[in-house]
Amino acid sequence: MAAKSNLKNMVLCLFGTCLVCSALLGGVYALTKGPIDRTNAQLLRASIGAVLPEGGDLSEAKPVEVGGLPSEYYVLTDGDQVKAYAVKSTATGFGGPIQLMVGITADGVIYNTSVLSHSETPGLGAKCTTDKNFMEQWKGFNPSVKILKVKKENGDVDAITASTITSRAYTLAVENAVKAYQSLSSKTSQN
Repeated sequence: MAAKSNLKNMVLCLFGTCLVCSALLGGVYALTKGPIDRTNAQLLRASIGAVLPEGGDLSEAKPVEVGGLPSEYYVLTDGDQVKAYAVKSTATGFGGPIQLMVGITADGVIYNTSVLSHSETPGLGAKCTTDKNFMEQWKGFNPSVKILKVKKENGDVDAITASTITSRAYTLAVENAVKAYQSLSSKTSQN
């Protein structure tokens, strides 16, 4: 005999369904959290390694404000001498946030950049991770000599073809990292 459809039965069925779905979702989250955290940590270490010179000792993550947002940075030292900084920086591109790791040597020159995450349009803005010319221009980029703006805005950064918004966001993330570096290095020199 089928149960009579009434408000009480519908609420109990809905509650039971929600309870089962919540338990399944929570279980999947618990099972995948560890592997996801380990993968993210490996990607972060690889990204830091890609933007800093080899050798030396790397510090643990330290908090810093980058572009008005809380972030983190790492210091590469050789003995008591600072070799470089790796600064995590985020700016909003066409498809959403673009998160970078920017390596800056002790003399203020950008050593390299690496994209940690983005949600840019495939084939256009997503080229910020594959366009060799765009990525290579950051190596050795000296912000004290060159202007950190895209050429369309009278700067020295070559934009990705058909992706000016992404290029501007990438450049802004690098600029914010440089400003954070300048703040950090001035504090270090005062000590």
